[in-house]
Amino acid sequence: MNNKVNYTLVGFLVLVGIAMIMGFSYWMLKPTVETETTRYNIYFDESVLGLNMDAPVKYRGISVGKVSHLRISPTNSERVEVQITILKSTPIKESTVARLTAQGITGLSYINLSLGENNAPELVCKGDEEYPVIKTVPSFFENFEKSLGTVSGKLSQTLTRTEELLGDHNQRQINLLLSRSAVFMQRLDKLLDEETIDSLHRSAKNFESISYKIDNLMPKVDLFVDKSMKWENKINNSFASIQNSYLGIRSSMDEIKRAVSSGEFNLKDIASDVIPTMNNTLLDMQDLMIKLQDSLNQYDRSPSDILFKQEEIKKAPGES
Repeated sequence: MNNKVNYTLVGFLVLVGIAMIMGFSYWMLKPTVETETTRYNIYFDESVLGLNMDAPVKYRGISVGKVSHLRISPTNSERVEVQITILKSTPIKESTVARLTAQGITGLSYINLSLGENNAPELVCKGDEEYPVIKTVPSFFENFEKSLGTVSGKLSQTLTRTEELLGDHNQRQINLLLSRSAVFMQRLDKLLDEETIDSLHRSAKNFESISYKIDNLMPKVDLFVDKSMKWENKINNSFASIQNSYLGIRSSMDEIKRAVSSGEFNLKDIASDVIPTMNNTLLDMQDLMIKLQDSLNQYDRSPSDILFKQEEIKKAPGES
């Protein structure tokens, strides 16, 4: 059997394969063009679990770069320094913030950038910084962990206070309160039996009847007060008339005394002044006595007439 091998063709295919491998390697290992990208540093105070080298950097969901370096900060061991390489066309402002964001349920994370204020100046290096530093905000899991810690602390405090509340001393006090409340309810149940309730209903009805009678009596009391005031005014007028007459008599007596003392006693003149005054006085007194006598007679006939005006005045024949 004669096998002939074309070594020229084999050599050519080997050279083509080597060239293709070198081209692919160059494409994979081609260095980044510095004129198209820029680097920034980000310092995280939280765990960067799930963030790896070449992890994407996104600006509002658009991939604009990748993580180029990860290490613990040489100036603060509690922080993680993350260096990112992103396109220069990405608008990085002083108000731009970086946040760790999880990629679904894979456990991997990426860096998400938020612009902040649109009119803020561009972010540049400050002091001895090698690269501009982008500020960070806590991730969702960091906030959740802090909230969970706060809730856990409050729950623990609540359980501690509940345990103190349900201590032996407080339980005895609660049992005593419940037993006393039961005794009180039993006594209240005995007190509010059917007979007591009926008695309360009768008392309420009696009180309502008394209130009704008092309401009916009040107009009569007002009438009695009005009549008393009128009667008092009449008596006051009579006494005032008597007082005036008395003053006139006294003036006349003073005049008689003066005339007797001076020897100018003229009985006729004096009598002309005194007699009419005394006559008026006696008439007023007689009128007052008649009114008093009428009031007393009326009271003797019907004492309740003062309040209720029950007596009917009988008219003489011929009176209308």
